[in-house]
Amino acid sequence: MKNNLIIISLIFLFISCDSNQRKNYHFTEKIPVTDNYFNTEVVDNYRWLEDDMSQETGNWVVKQNEVTQDYLVKIPFREELKKRLTDLWDYEKVSSPFKEGDYTYFYKNSGLQNQSILYKASDGKDSEVFLDPNTFSNDGTTSLAGISFSKDGSLLAYSISEGGSDWRKIIVINVETNQIIGDTIIDVKFSGVSWKANEGFYYSSYDKPKGSELSEKTDQHKLYYHKLETPQSKDELIYGGKENEKNRYVRGFVTNDNSFLVIDAAKKTTGNKLLIKDLKTNSNFKIIVGNYNSNTSLIDNKGAKLFLVTDFDAPNKKIVTVDVADPSQKNWKDFIPEDKFVLGASKCGGYFFTHYMVDAISKVLQYDYSGKLIREVKLPGIGRASGFGGKNNQNELYFNFSNYYTPSTSYKYDVKSGMYQEYWKPSIDFNSSNYESKQIFYNSKDGTKVPMIITYKKGLELNSKNPTILYGYGGFNISRTPSFSVSNAVWMEQGGVYAVPNIRGGGEYGRKWHNAGVQLKKQNVFDDFIAAGEYLIENNYTSSEYLAIRGGSNGGLLVGATMTQRPDLMKVALPAVGVLDMLRYHEFTAGAGWAYDYGTSEDSKEMFNYLKAYSPVHNVKNNISYPATLITTGDHDDRVVPAHSFKFAAELQEKDSGINPILIRVETNAGHGSGTPVAKTIDQYADIFGFTLYNMGYRVLPIKTTNKIKG
Repeated sequence: MKNNLIIISLIFLFISCDSNQRKNYHFTEKIPVTDNYFNTEVVDNYRWLEDDMSQETGNWVVKQNEVTQDYLVKIPFREELKKRLTDLWDYEKVSSPFKEGDYTYFYKNSGLQNQSILYKASDGKDSEVFLDPNTFSNDGTTSLAGISFSKDGSLLAYSISEGGSDWRKIIVINVETNQIIGDTIIDVKFSGVSWKANEGFYYSSYDKPKGSELSEKTDQHKLYYHKLETPQSKDELIYGGKENEKNRYVRGFVTNDNSFLVIDAAKKTTGNKLLIKDLKTNSNFKIIVGNYNSNTSLIDNKGAKLFLVTDFDAPNKKIVTVDVADPSQKNWKDFIPEDKFVLGASKCGGYFFTHYMVDAISKVLQYDYSGKLIREVKLPGIGRASGFGGKNNQNELYFNFSNYYTPSTSYKYDVKSGMYQEYWKPSIDFNSSNYESKQIFYNSKDGTKVPMIITYKKGLELNSKNPTILYGYGGFNISRTPSFSVSNAVWMEQGGVYAVPNIRGGGEYGRKWHNAGVQLKKQNVFDDFIAAGEYLIENNYTSSEYLAIRGGSNGGLLVGATMTQRPDLMKVALPAVGVLDMLRYHEFTAGAGWAYDYGTSEDSKEMFNYLKAYSPVHNVKNNISYPATLITTGDHDDRVVPAHSFKFAAELQEKDSGINPILIRVETNAGHGSGTPVAKTIDQYADIFGFTLYNMGYRVLPIKTTNKIKG
């Protein structure tokens, strides 16, 4: 008995020592700020972390990163994971080609290049480097954010992002000489580039913030026209300068025949106005859609005949036609009617291609411009098809096909015959035939059936001990469909299960599915995700000790809400670039535009109470043991500002009563994710997977990959 007591004491001592080691956090000072919402006071102890320009916040980030790296460096297989990620990432990646003017262009990455290179080729000549983003900065953190060729292909306007920021610069070059033409256009945000012939182009931006350009609220989006070889100061304001034109998102584009300028204006991420202007007569704008009650876009025109994709009176979307003379909704005629599955659309070679999601799996139909169904495109398998777009004078197009265990392969498709052949297939050190996906349907808390795709190595034993990542998003009408990722391949090589439920708030089943997870119905999203975790546990794929939950942006909110509501469900939580302070998210950058999905704390007492009830920052409680948590964000994230993650980390570190580590990893010179250099991405996944497996109890990798197999 005495010996047993000694052993128990030693165990408790070990746990206590381990706890102390893990709890060696940097102290975060409390400086209370009190807000009053509908006669309810809310104290914010860490408001000071919102100031991204202060030395104090900068010091806090440095100290937190030091603590995090001190923990991660001790994971015995961290470098092993990094090496495997590096080896597997090191394969050539080639995009589908596209023709502009006299040249054919494509992107290629030799394997580990931080940014993909844009190549050009002409008939009978070898391809050559046209634009190499790896030369934009020494560390690869300045990326190519977008390209737009003039109508005849002789000029290129390309945009760059520095440090992952959403703020862009636009540079124009001559494609023959690569000579820069005119000013570099600065302070551009949430904008494409649309050319008017070769004369100039339209772009959108906000007024430059007076304070921090990375966190200051941006409100009124404006459309400008830049005429080549004139200073930016002379750019013409086209739309958005008046009070009655105030929108958070404004986009302008010119139709392929140079006849019309179309303006898409929105106050939130759902719902838009649509206007059109005859450029030849320079007439006033005509209203196609004059309110924000639907989502409508122009896919093409044939002379005065407009083809529109809309969810007006069609939650799953349809294509309609209307004459530009009077394009209002009362004159719309169904062209391709609504289906029971959600429609997406593209065009090429004188045909429309409709993309449908059948339980998040692709189905593609081809129509001619009379609305006649030509054929269903028989896809290479079950997964996600993308592409099927191009110019109307093309006889062929390229599409890509992938799923969770098959790297993206491109195919060359003849638009007349419907025949296609493999164009490019990657040579990668991963044998896809060893893996499989299973789609299941489970019941959420209220009985709603939700699909989930579970992917794993063939022969998986359902013993409740498989390390599992449950990944989710659930918002903004965005659909999660099957796609290959090198990082997930490494996870599955280690015997890991990767599960993705298509939860409410997404777009997998149209606008009704989206609306079932917004505002006062947002809890449905969290319930769907929790039920997915419970399904995996009940069916012995995993257990709470081997379950990690992961998501980014709105998915970061999903993880934050789930781990604060059900800390017992998972062993590891991985919220990335998350929206975590639901009372103040609308005070930063373009956050107010997310109100369709979330509502705001200023809308009503009911909405305030609802947001406060699930806001991750406001629902961290004392005397709760939270799962091992690695919060990730970037110091240049100006979409979901890192203050969300900073405040969540501070709350968790202060109040958590358990022994699991609560860490934050702040990537420097990085933003919301887009354009992140390959080297930084590999480092990040080595840390995420290392942290996850280590906290599941592994001290060596579950399965050591020694044989190299070319798939």
